[in-house]
Amino acid sequence: MSNVPITVAYGDGIGPEIMKASLQVLQEAGARLDIETIEIGEQVYLRGHKAGITDQAWDSLKRTKVFYKAPITTPQGGGYKSLNVTIRTAFGLFANVRPCASYYPAIDTKHPLMDVVIIRENEEDLYAGIEHRQTREVYQTLKLISRPGSEKIVRYAFEFARKNGRRKVTCFTKDNIMKMTDGTFHKVFNEIANDYPEIKSEHWIIDIGTAKLADQPEQFDVVVVPNLYGDILSDVAVQLTGSVGLGVSSNIGEEMAMFEAIHGSAPDIAGRGIANPSGLLLAAVPMLIHIGQGDVAETLHNAWLRTIEDGIHTSDIYREGRSTQRVNTNEFAQAVIARLGREPEILRPVRYGTESPMDAHMATTTVTAQKALIGVDVFLDWDENDRDPKVLGKMLQEKLDSPDLKLTMITNRGQNVYPTETLDAFFVDHWRCRFMNPTEAQVTHQQIVDLLQRAADLGLDFIKTEHLYTFDGEPAFSTGAGE
Repeated sequence: MSNVPITVAYGDGIGPEIMKASLQVLQEAGARLDIETIEIGEQVYLRGHKAGITDQAWDSLKRTKVFYKAPITTPQGGGYKSLNVTIRTAFGLFANVRPCASYYPAIDTKHPLMDVVIIRENEEDLYAGIEHRQTREVYQTLKLISRPGSEKIVRYAFEFARKNGRRKVTCFTKDNIMKMTDGTFHKVFNEIANDYPEIKSEHWIIDIGTAKLADQPEQFDVVVVPNLYGDILSDVAVQLTGSVGLGVSSNIGEEMAMFEAIHGSAPDIAGRGIANPSGLLLAAVPMLIHIGQGDVAETLHNAWLRTIEDGIHTSDIYREGRSTQRVNTNEFAQAVIARLGREPEILRPVRYGTESPMDAHMATTTVTAQKALIGVDVFLDWDENDRDPKVLGKMLQEKLDSPDLKLTMITNRGQNVYPTETLDAFFVDHWRCRFMNPTEAQVTHQQIVDLLQRAADLGLDFIKTEHLYTFDGEPAFSTGAGE
């Protein structure tokens, strides 16, 4: 069989050490690879590349479509974009697959039966990175959840469960609070679950769900979550298995995939040769399966299992009485190499076929709805008259109201403060002022422009507007807290 081209980045901190060790094991295991090495990370950032990657590196990724990546360091300070987020969005790597399985009794854990796969949406949510400072006191970040993005990741989770013989898919959201964004994700989950009657489905609110996962992880199988929750939840879950150093992240798109450990570059131990290469080494397992080398993945994974079963452990998982030998990075790699062709005797051996269980060709539906503009939220930076909402409200009604658009509500940090009476609320300099047609008729863009012109003539600092729509007659905006 011919070699498969892949792109490799050694990264920063402990990255070069664990990548060198991992590639040694891959070579000895018989991986059929043509490696293109690129430079990414801290030094590339510092040379003026704000995303931490050069044009030449992009060309390699476009050519190979397989990225095996060590952790990198993003320099402190503003202006530097997350390289992971950049690559995920640029190549459409919408699914982040993170298996979290216990290796008891080889590695200490309070949850010996844990075997959970976290499937995290990878492109949307708060990781869109759209942030603004709007006033002296208030900052915002936009949480973006799309129906097509939710459909792709939820269907992927059910397909993954079906292909891998999993019995249940659980969805975590916070839709009791974020009824439109997280609510859409939950609604899509319920709809798609109907297409997989053989797989059990359930939903948990993210806070109690996380607590339940931390306490009884054996109750979960496949978990699908929006981006931020998935990032946090997967770190919690993998730590329960014994060490975050064992965590694997597969970033899957329809045309490209990226494979990495979930931990960072750990600059505090860089250069000491003591880092655990297991996360990066195990990330090669789904990579090999993805490129059709399941035979090599099986050999490598079983050798790794035998190594930890034999008590050959790096410092992060070493325990007196259970471990037999404390080893450094290179010694661990050599121990795995020495066990190639052998299988674990206590832990369950793995078996991989030739079909990738992570293919990602997910169809989405076309959304159609009648859209109508019925009002506008005007956000003001206002810090006058002791921040009294009554003063602001009366001024806006007297100076800005028109027959077509009238003030109906003012909120401060989401709390309804006018015309609703407030008690001892603490106000900041950021106010949302809602104007709607009193007859509930549609309004025009020109009417909104005229409203803003009156605000400008009054000297008001309007910092943002959000149009208020209905879709098929249903309001497509939230009410104020307390409304």
